Amino acid sequence: MRSLPQILLGAALLAAGTAGAENWPRFRGPNGSGVSPDRGFPAQWTANDWAWKTKLAGTGHSSPCVWGDHVFITSAVEGGRERILQALDARTGKVLWTRRRGGAAAPLHKLNSHASATPATDGRAVYTLWGGGQDYVLQAHDFAGKSLWEINLGPSVSKHGHGTATSPIVVEGLVILLNEQDTDLGAIIAVECATGRLRWKTPRKVDKMTFATPIVVEVGGKRQIITSSATDGIMGLDALTGKIIWRTPLFSVRTCGSPVLGDGLIFAAEGDGGRGKTLLAVRPGGAGDVHVSHLAWTRDRSLPYVPTPIAHEGRLYLWNDNGIVCALDARTGRELWAERVEGADYSASPIVVDGKLLCVSRAGDILTLAATAAFRRLGHTTLGESCHATPAVSNGRLFIRGFEHLYCLKGLHPGQ
Repeated sequence: MRSLPQILLGAALLAAGTAGAENWPRFRGPNGSGVSPDRGFPAQWTANDWAWKTKLAGTGHSSPCVWGDHVFITSAVEGGRERILQALDARTGKVLWTRRRGGAAAPLHKLNSHASATPATDGRAVYTLWGGGQDYVLQAHDFAGKSLWEINLGPSVSKHGHGTATSPIVVEGLVILLNEQDTDLGAIIAVECATGRLRWKTPRKVDKMTFATPIVVEVGGKRQIITSSATDGIMGLDALTGKIIWRTPLFSVRTCGSPVLGDGLIFAAEGDGGRGKTLLAVRPGGAGDVHVSHLAWTRDRSLPYVPTPIAHEGRLYLWNDNGIVCALDARTGRELWAERVEGADYSASPIVVDGKLLCVSRAGDILTLAATAAFRRLGHTTLGESCHATPAVSNGRLFIRGFEHLYCLKGLHPGQ
């Protein structure tokens, strides 16, 4: 097992190598951390303060994906029978291009959408995932909107009719995605970014469909894909081969929120019925079943189900679906504070920017708290429409996707 400083250094180098020029290339930004170094954003604002607001071509719950001056966003119309990828100018909100494709309608949970997967990019192409029923398709477009390739991954079936929501990520020249579904056809899949060819496929049979998006951790000089699911708990796979290296099979119900890395630990939660059930804190590394050797601590109360936790400056923040927010000591799990905030229902995940903890409720309440060891409420802004999407931050701009519009708030670059 590597020492804690080695794992922390590997994680820091990984995040730095992924971040690019302050890009937000996937769900929750560089390596899914949800943390931005940008500064100069207010704690609250009004409708007059938006830099721009653009009407989208459809509805959806996916988050913005940002690289340079390009913002990519997905939507769907007509019950999922049309899926839409749009590229917008990050500076002005102007729609640069729109690409549409057909799709088969499929059953959905009432809180899901036909455009819930956030796009991912490596700066050369943008990768979008369309899922549901018998039609699970991964597409690649260049930044001018030209179609590069498309691969049909077969069915993605939820026996409970919830639909799909996991997002792709890019690592080692591969698009990685989870298709852990409620059938024998489930798998974790790697597709070559350049060609669309399948590189590896690791079959997985899980009891309940996985909605979590993976992250990446470097251990022993090699990158591991970190996933969470009802069957495997938190699991590490070799990024180049898909070989399962270790797992902590301690979950029994669904994973919606994604794993997150902080202070040398990986955190992930399971839950059902709108609330979290168990949170694991695991040291990465080891081999085989490591739930005894690598489990740091667990928590079984006041946990999020859909929102992903966020780690920042030695603390782990839990923004629960019901509006209760908790701060924990990341290394020990000791609770520092727990408070209820405005907005009774949350599906978006929190982010940290400018030392502020920010999350958007389903009703469009934007709540801002101090990301500190003591609870402090900083601001409350009304979006003006419903929102299930996690905000994005890139190059001094905060992007929030509502049901109908994409909004941009201008801040300051770091160092200004």
